[in-house]
Amino acid sequence: MTKPEILSEIPITMEDVKEEIKRIKKRDEELNFRVKNTEEYLDQFAMLSKKQSEELYKKVEALNIPRLRDIHITKIVDILPRTKDEFKVLIQGYPITISQENVKKVVSAVNEFLGDKK
Repeated sequence: MTKPEILSEIPITMEDVKEEIKRIKKRDEELNFRVKNTEEYLDQFAMLSKKQSEELYKKVEALNIPRLRDIHITKIVDILPRTKDEFKVLIQGYPITISQENVKKVVSAVNEFLGDKK
C-alpha cells in the first residue's frame, strides 16, 4: 500500500475550492460523487465571489490581530460571522484566545464588508 506524503498545507476558501472543481470538470469527463456533493454544498453555502473573498481576507488580515493565522482568517471569510457570538462559536474549535476588542474588530470588518457588498 502506498503512503501519500503531504508536502504542504495551505488553507483555501470555498471560492478557491469552487474554482478548483471547475478546473477538474474541464479536465475530467465525469466527476465522482464526492466532488458532486462538494459542488452542491458550495453552490448553497459559498456567498461571496472570488474577488470579494480576497478583499475580505485582506481586510481581516490588515487588522493585525495577534494569534489569528491564515486558517482562522479563511474560516472567517467562509462563515462570515456577523455577531460576537457567531465569531466565538467559529473560533472555539481552535486553541487560541482573542480579546473582546479584537473580536469586535473582526465582526465590525465583516459587517462593514457585507454592508458594502449586499
